[in-house]
Amino acid sequence: MILVASTLLLFTGCDKYLYKEPIGLLTPDQIDTSPTESTVEYSVFTSYQLLSSTLNIIGQWGWDDGTVLRNDFILSDIASDDMQKKWNPDGDQAWMDEIDNFNFTSDNGGFNGQWAYDYDGISRSNLAISYLTDDALMSKLTMDSNLKNRLLGEVYFLRAFYYFDLVNNFGDVPLLLKPLESFSEAYDVAVRTPKDQVMDQVRADLAQAVTLLPNSKYSDDTQPWRASKGAAIAMQAKVELYTQNWQKVLDYVGQLDNLGFYSLDANYFDNFQVEKEFTDNEVIFAYDHESNTVPRSGNGLCALLGWGFVAPEQNFIDAFEPNDPRLLYTVDVDNQAVYKILGETNTDNKGNDDSPSNKIYIRYADVMLWKAEADINLGNYSEAIGLINQVRARARNSVAIDGTTPPAGTLPDRDVNSTDKAQIMGWLRHERRVELGFESQRFNDLKRWGIAKDVLGALGKNFQDNNYLYPIPQREIDKSGGSITQNPGY
Repeated sequence: MILVASTLLLFTGCDKYLYKEPIGLLTPDQIDTSPTESTVEYSVFTSYQLLSSTLNIIGQWGWDDGTVLRNDFILSDIASDDMQKKWNPDGDQAWMDEIDNFNFTSDNGGFNGQWAYDYDGISRSNLAISYLTDDALMSKLTMDSNLKNRLLGEVYFLRAFYYFDLVNNFGDVPLLLKPLESFSEAYDVAVRTPKDQVMDQVRADLAQAVTLLPNSKYSDDTQPWRASKGAAIAMQAKVELYTQNWQKVLDYVGQLDNLGFYSLDANYFDNFQVEKEFTDNEVIFAYDHESNTVPRSGNGLCALLGWGFVAPEQNFIDAFEPNDPRLLYTVDVDNQAVYKILGETNTDNKGNDDSPSNKIYIRYADVMLWKAEADINLGNYSEAIGLINQVRARARNSVAIDGTTPPAGTLPDRDVNSTDKAQIMGWLRHERRVELGFESQRFNDLKRWGIAKDVLGALGKNFQDNNYLYPIPQREIDKSGGSITQNPGY
């Protein structure tokens, strides 16, 4: 078990790796008083790393504090009705089971890990922003203005992305907008900012990113993994979706469509297959996992699959209609393989802690369903159903994993003449679940629809009203001396 395998590491000096400093505090080795152009570019590169599933980006085998890898699959998938911790339940990493069953406390490492990853990403982004907005430094370095603008747009996007995740998980959170170089500064900002104010900052950062990023599909053709104008506009639409500003969702999706860069891939699995990364038409933003790099950047979540982690709930499997090829492309029960994560329709990467399979954060099918949801809420029912039917048509026309074409009658179109809002919304919710399964979307969907308690409670989960927000990690409250307060009910 992972618990056993990591015990020696946990007890041989892990204390020095624990995330003990106040949030946002830069250690002396992170501060370069005479940065070069390479320093500035590297500060942007490292700001991406906290989106990865690479093992031990912060800490070393810190299972108890939730920092071995990014915890989206726990807080967003296992917590939902899609995923369970393991194929064969056992006591390994019991804190994951606590999140699955909603019997956790604020000491649970999963919350600490997500908080630490997001705030470390914000701290790195703030450092990069401080370099790139220092006119004297930029003049001294004679950095090309196009490069400077592109890099600045990228880190504004990343800071917005991390804060968006924090608000969805924790509600009001401390808002840090510059590097903090002393304990007094760190403690001064260790207070919770109202989530609406944080979201306004997210909007401001994304607006900056859109103006700064180049008007091309990829910000840099040689490094297509970087945040792009399309990714920033898509995030603008997602922010408005989560705050129910329906017309703005349509406006931003319209801007995204006007770029002309994105469309549904012909085959569903093209989104996830390693050999098609950054050559498909659908993926808008993904973390680029690669094998054999220094520093390592492989997808460590594949290692956990080798230990039996990440399995479907039966309820998830039952949600798929007959012959829907998306089920087997997502998870193969017979072979205990999650192909979406493995990046191949085989098990070669199962157990590989340095897998090249990317982590997909935004793809166009997701965006189409955002637009459909906005249309439903604005009464544009036929438009919404048309979008849902496009997603279904792509699925039924995808060659199945065994090379065959799904039989006639698979995934029939929804009735475009329906005006029953509840029915159409039910179609949308179903389509999001089966289209986006295991992509860390389901739990946030259930919460923002206001149905998490009903859906999860019906499955025997102990979800309560206060669980619409996770608890602030207790260790963060303790480090702040109590100036960071706890969410109600914890």
